[in-house]
Amino acid sequence: MTTTSEPLIVLEGVNKHFGPLHVLRDVDLSVARGEVVVVIGPSGSGKSTLCRAINRLEPIDAGTITFDGRPLPAEGKSLARLRSEVGMVFQSFNLFAHKTILQNVMLGPVKVRKEKPAAVRDRAMGLLERVGIASQAEKFPAQLSGGQQQRVAIARALAMQPKALLFDEPTSALDPEMVGEVLDVMTSLAREGMTMVVVTHEMGFARHAANRVVFMADGQLVEQAEPEEFFANPRSDRAKDFLSKILTH
Repeated sequence: MTTTSEPLIVLEGVNKHFGPLHVLRDVDLSVARGEVVVVIGPSGSGKSTLCRAINRLEPIDAGTITFDGRPLPAEGKSLARLRSEVGMVFQSFNLFAHKTILQNVMLGPVKVRKEKPAAVRDRAMGLLERVGIASQAEKFPAQLSGGQQQRVAIARALAMQPKALLFDEPTSALDPEMVGEVLDVMTSLAREGMTMVVVTHEMGFARHAANRVVFMADGQLVEQAEPEEFFANPRSDRAKDFLSKILTH
């Protein structure tokens, strides 16, 4: 894909340690507006840490991360503003159990952005419609399946009208029959031009929805390519080994 504007997300020389563990090693990554980057690799390769560093859920030890032309703020109001521009969807859905589905989706815009509830309500219902669960709006999270709860979490992230969405293994806690319904929502977002960084084990999604696949191992970006190229001709031994293990089953 070709974009002329500056990239939305830029990581340069990013390093992160957990104690003696060097989990991100000199990571350089740039994500264009409207690009869908899928990050894959073995467990413990630093994928989730990379994802969490982009909205500063994990502070980094060295290097720089810029979002929309501005360096990531360390704390305070500007960090809260950044987080509202970068939506995040986790493995666990993190919904408020005592609030209805609709209330969960409305919470951010009303509390953080101080928007008027009536306007937010219309937008929230539209988003629940978009992820296919408008009929569940008045239910509580415990009354929904895992796949439905994860779709609520996506609607909640979208309610803040973010410039980018980060997904940290959004389907790995789901029963297999629910994975598809969540990936379908993510695929439609990708087609609509949402900038997305997705850490996932779902190779089908990587093949169909990604503009670029980034392969990580041992805290490093080992290689990156368009999906067809990556899956057909992985260049590094690490990627070949990884793909041979997962694609044969």
